[in-house]
Amino acid sequence: MQTLSRLQYLKALTRRAAKWLAIRGGLEIVALAAGIGLVRCPNSKGVIFTLHQVRPANTSRFAPNNHLAVTPEFLDNTIHMLLSQGWQPVRLDDLPRLLEESGEDERFMAFTLDDGYRDNLEFAHPVFKKHNVPYTVFIAAGFTDRSRSMWWKTLEEVLERRDEVTLNMCEDARTFSTRSTYEKYAAYDYISDRFSARDEDRFVAGIDDAARRAGIDPIDIVEREILDEDGLRQFSSEPLVRLGAHTVNHVNLARVDDARLQSEISHSTAHVEALTGDRPSSFAYPYGHNWAAGEREFNATRDFGFSAAVTTRPGLLEADNARRPTALPRVSLNGHYQKTRYVRALLTGIPFSWAGHRQGDQ
Repeated sequence: MQTLSRLQYLKALTRRAAKWLAIRGGLEIVALAAGIGLVRCPNSKGVIFTLHQVRPANTSRFAPNNHLAVTPEFLDNTIHMLLSQGWQPVRLDDLPRLLEESGEDERFMAFTLDDGYRDNLEFAHPVFKKHNVPYTVFIAAGFTDRSRSMWWKTLEEVLERRDEVTLNMCEDARTFSTRSTYEKYAAYDYISDRFSARDEDRFVAGIDDAARRAGIDPIDIVEREILDEDGLRQFSSEPLVRLGAHTVNHVNLARVDDARLQSEISHSTAHVEALTGDRPSSFAYPYGHNWAAGEREFNATRDFGFSAAVTTRPGLLEADNARRPTALPRVSLNGHYQKTRYVRALLTGIPFSWAGHRQGDQ
């Protein structure tokens, strides 16, 4: 059994702080340059925004997933700003066709929310309804039917409650001191940074096991966070809402074999169709990074007949994106950067070249 050294804790925490400061500083510089006319928005045809949770601000000292949540006020302000600048809200399903057929001066925006959180109905929907903006909610069948846990939420709760956590990291076990807030953050970052290199099912099972030993039921967390089937049926009856497929187990598709790839897509599609009565026309790749979705996955969703499939690779949309509608980039509305001037900075496209296309979300 191995433990983390103080140096490992310090490195993890330093990386988190450095990344936060670099991104915020970069956004401030681009926003300032755009504000005084030094840079302008490119002649992009569209943008797809990624959201997860929309809820009142979480002021907890330990909140490692706060990047996945924005406030209703920020969403409201963002939509108001975009509408005032002439961006036209459209359904994601229609976006590839519009990119190809629209005039030179038209710009389109589509909103997407991943995972089907309860707060999407409570807090996000009233904002979209206020502005008459359509949006797509991507749901994972395993969350909806309570057969799969949400490892990032489970891990957060385990670290929050315990002063020491022992976790099976697939090939070995590690013990983490989590007495202080900075130790909790460092442990969370150390564990989540190793997620992409692990057998995902075993990784999730290891976190679930640590949770149960701490007296936490991982499925209770899913029940608290995610809409159930009745809730999703109610949600999908709203005229502005469409449900999209997001696999069954929220698994990294690039790391599964061909048979499971097909199964995750087909069963997720059938699940949405059973809830709504309509076959979904859009799909979101879990995680969506370049290491979680590539040509094999793009071809699989294309062959399955989806009119649009989205990654979390950051970028704006051009007419050429219509030729690859199952490999669409998105722009994340991140809970750490809730200023409309940062959204305007993102719409210049400059931060995406800095990011080197390494951005991604759950």
